[in-house]
Amino acid sequence: MRIHIIAIGGAVMHQLAIALQQAGHVVSGSDDEIFNPAKDNLKKYNLLPQYIGFWSENISPDIDLIISGMHARADNPELHKAKELGIKILSLPEFIYEHSKNKIRIVIGGSHGKTSVTGMIMHICNYLNMSFDYLVGSKVNGFEYNVKLSSDAPFIIIEGDEYLASAELAIPKFLIYKPNIGIINGIDWDHANVFPTLDIYLEQFKKFAEIIPADGALFAVDEPTVHSILDNTNLNVSPQYYSTFSYVVNKGIFYLNYLGELFPLQIFGKHNMQNIAAAHCVCEYLGIDTKSFCKAMMSYKSAEKRLEKYFENDKLIVYKDFAHAPSKVKATINAVKERYPDRQLISVFELHTYSSLNKNFIPQYRNSLVNADLPIVFYSKHAINLKQLPDLSTDQVMVAFDHPNLFVTTNINEIQNYISKNIKFPAVILLMSSGNFDNWQLNIDELLKNNKL
Repeated sequence: MRIHIIAIGGAVMHQLAIALQQAGHVVSGSDDEIFNPAKDNLKKYNLLPQYIGFWSENISPDIDLIISGMHARADNPELHKAKELGIKILSLPEFIYEHSKNKIRIVIGGSHGKTSVTGMIMHICNYLNMSFDYLVGSKVNGFEYNVKLSSDAPFIIIEGDEYLASAELAIPKFLIYKPNIGIINGIDWDHANVFPTLDIYLEQFKKFAEIIPADGALFAVDEPTVHSILDNTNLNVSPQYYSTFSYVVNKGIFYLNYLGELFPLQIFGKHNMQNIAAAHCVCEYLGIDTKSFCKAMMSYKSAEKRLEKYFENDKLIVYKDFAHAPSKVKATINAVKERYPDRQLISVFELHTYSSLNKNFIPQYRNSLVNADLPIVFYSKHAINLKQLPDLSTDQVMVAFDHPNLFVTTNINEIQNYISKNIKFPAVILLMSSGNFDNWQLNIDELLKNNKL
């Protein structure tokens, strides 16, 4: 089959392109921006578009299927040409559902923690040599690709985003997957560009819970917002609530506690103990006993950019994280502060999403940086223009975050100098973004050199 992918540069879309090529399909694609690691990965498999942009000339009658990413606008010339030619067009979730409609579909939803929970379940199942397909938003340790689609696996583990499937299909992705087993791992208003009020946003999770069949299962975090939805909704199946897996902390190391036996972890933070509880619910449903689960979790490492340790010596530690929603930014900072209470915590946060760059939404970030000793917020004017949003001033950002020591900049080159002038060792630097800081990289060697370490 010849398949063309519109918006091939996405974290999942480029991985899907590779997976389809490996399965024997002829694959092409297009995008208006492609950053690493997608750029290098596509180049490796000879899938990198020759020209950046969307062009009607890319679409020809011999194409069997178009898979359209969510960043392809309704006026996309390639979509227009495909419609003219009568070529079948599917969004990513539609394609995944078509592939998996005869499998058990496990869909991990929630405003945060989706990638981590999905990665944990994948890791456990892989550790126990179980056969499964998967779709996850970021690279998980032990897995070469973000996507696996087979013909024989009995179930598929899907990271279920509540964002819209595409410009052509204004339905949350996680509804299209039609889950048999669903998780709601916390709800905090996000994606304000398509869900302009909290009530509208909450309604999407209500719909998600409602489509779980009577012979399926719904697991949900025990939080007031989640209860406010599920307790007042006519569901096919009764929700099973979880909070955090039992744990203890000793000298910064987190241990799972099961019947008094302790299992040391490579991850940390209370929010991750909640993620583990969610993963445990699904694994228990799949017939995995708790002790086997705990043993497998000992070898689990964070997914890419999920409190991923980037550098460490006795004076400096650097983490990268995907945190972008207010609650996740706060939880991530708190987790690092809890583990390293005696180090200066420098947080560098990029406003990158539609919501975070929206002047009406940004007050949600108030107090999210409260435990950072040296908080830095960066955003790109280019990102604002690309998303066609009204201008956002640095003063508006300062007021919204309400932190006395906050440094706000739209010039990425200012961050290195600011950190260098204000760092106090021993320190930990936390880089948080759902983007890539305009391809900026922290120069660790320069920090260490300038401070004579």
